[in-house]
Amino acid sequence: MENQKNDRSGRYLNPYLGGVLLGIVLIAANFIAGRGLGASGAVKSVVVAANQVIAPAHVEKNAFYAETIKQHPNPLKNWLVFEMAGVLVGGFLSGSLWGRLKLKVEHHPNITSRKRLILAGTGGILFGFGSQLGRGCTSGSALSGMAVLSLGGFITMAAIFGTAFALAYFFRKNWI
Repeated sequence: MENQKNDRSGRYLNPYLGGVLLGIVLIAANFIAGRGLGASGAVKSVVVAANQVIAPAHVEKNAFYAETIKQHPNPLKNWLVFEMAGVLVGGFLSGSLWGRLKLKVEHHPNITSRKRLILAGTGGILFGFGSQLGRGCTSGSALSGMAVLSLGGFITMAAIFGTAFALAYFFRKNWI
């Protein structure tokens, strides 16, 4: 009985409380940094910085990289990189504190871990590509856009949820 009391791995944060806390973080980011949240910008900064080290001649010739470096001469000093580092550290600490820090692949019993990882990786790549086409990810375009009452933010969120809802039937057996 005492073991069950101390086992916190089955407990999760109330999703409504989590939503309120996310909203507070979003408001704080707008107030403190003058910008909303976003993950895809951090990934872009890391990719540009890595390319600067690996292939500097390519970076100089490429308009996308050149524009990014013009805006941020040292892409790793972009505040979004620090934001995402905080997300990773916070996730690790949360997993440690709540007893969920385990290496495992969760999937439906009818598919393999390999298929689950391939589908998740493919989805992540497509979402990352789409976030660059749409000028932001869910956090940046949808949440931050909605926080400042941008019509584009509301349209983005509706498109994300609408697409997920429309395709869920076809992909449901590949997830939990």
